[in-house]
Amino acid sequence: MMTRHSAEEAVGSERRRLEETPRLGDFRSAVMACSGRRPEHRGPPELFYNEDEARKYTHNSRMIEIQTQMSERAVELLSLPEDRPCLLLDVGCGSGLSGDSVSEQGHHWVGIDISAAMLDVALDREVEGDLLQGDVGQGIPFRAGSFDGCISISAVQWLCNADQKTHNPAKRLHRFFSSLYSALARGARAVLQLYPENAEQLELITAQAMKAGFTGGMVVDFPNSTKAKKFFLCLFAGPSGVLPKGLGTECGDGQEVKESKFSNERIRYKMVKGKSVKKSRDWILEKKERRRRQGKEVRADTCYTGRKRRPHF
Repeated sequence: MMTRHSAEEAVGSERRRLEETPRLGDFRSAVMACSGRRPEHRGPPELFYNEDEARKYTHNSRMIEIQTQMSERAVELLSLPEDRPCLLLDVGCGSGLSGDSVSEQGHHWVGIDISAAMLDVALDREVEGDLLQGDVGQGIPFRAGSFDGCISISAVQWLCNADQKTHNPAKRLHRFFSSLYSALARGARAVLQLYPENAEQLELITAQAMKAGFTGGMVVDFPNSTKAKKFFLCLFAGPSGVLPKGLGTECGDGQEVKESKFSNERIRYKMVKGKSVKKSRDWILEKKERRRRQGKEVRADTCYTGRKRRPHF
């Protein structure tokens, strides 16, 4: 016969067993966390980039650093003229971090993004560019020849998903590239940094770009690295130019290096993964060289450039 005390112990042990048993919701959460799903698979961009996600672009220093590095590289690949400021289009401008790199180079920009929360962050940051909320899958709403170039950081791959029944990825990509081609001045470039999910998605994006009239190709920085590897779709509106060479690629002796001047200077100062450490000697030399190409007055390099001084008492 079971006493009251033994009954309470049995109920307590059963309750502990149920609490320790993983529930179905916990199991699903664990599977989703381990699966490492891509952001574009979690929902449409206007919902994924909510206020919580947008706040990361002002508080997460690592995210800001990566975004800034890719933006600076995209601006360099545009190979803009040094004697005059240009007007650029920033597709998927978000919080305006990529636009800051454009402003630092002395150029003007207009940003378009579908997320209202991200644009609110850009307004709070008081960015220098003009902002527009819109879906680039429906086309670029600017008249022909408005821009001298275009950059985009981690945005184009979102067009490869059908978030609504009426969405057709191929048609949305073609509408985007066709309207972008029209909005660019003849001879301008568009540099679109993206994270392709697979080779089929990359082929879909490039095929629609060529169908719209663009020429060019893919520039891959550090192709042998897992973390530092970056894809830049470099497109020419009008006459085809020489496709820049990606960073971190090696050439044999005597082989002609067909790359733009900016890439050559970058390789001269660093052949390591990622970017030079901030405030280091290489970082200072790169910054001075970039300002020289802009026509600004810069002090000559000496053995004291980038030297660390002893702390004062």
